[in-house]
Amino acid sequence: MAVTVENIKALRDITGAGVMDSKKALEEAGGDLKRAEDILRQQGIASAAKKASRATNQGVIESYIHSGGRIGAIVEVNCETDFVARTDDFRELAHSLAMQIAAMSPSYVDEASAPEGEKVDAAQDCLLQQPFIRDPSKTVQELVTETVGKLGENVRVRRFSRFSLGE
Repeated sequence: MAVTVENIKALRDITGAGVMDSKKALEEAGGDLKRAEDILRQQGIASAAKKASRATNQGVIESYIHSGGRIGAIVEVNCETDFVARTDDFRELAHSLAMQIAAMSPSYVDEASAPEGEKVDAAQDCLLQQPFIRDPSKTVQELVTETVGKLGENVRVRRFSRFSLGE
């Protein structure tokens, strides 16, 4: 299958990747959109690993109040530059994380942030290891990694808090 402008546009709409990255992935996949999407996802994971050591001093604090006003969450999500912190993709990630926290009530960001010696069920207690509520086929960490691939910057969930009436 030939790589067409329509295929490149479709892949960009799905993944948020750049034009040249989409074209290269489609060429490598022989024009198969699904395979090209997987290739871009793997490249995003590789680029996320390279960016993991970069400092994250900018970002946003996002809040979410569930309907009825009985449950709320606030999360600090950091990135490298204030330019990225203002993008729709970054803000959508922060909002999705706040909703995840309100819905799933994690105790820690990840296993490393749990107190030493405490027994932790990572899939239940750690935000980044939980299945994502909007797409249970991937974890919250995979969602963050995809966003790193789209934005080209390191992204880190610094801290969060969840509030519920009566707790």
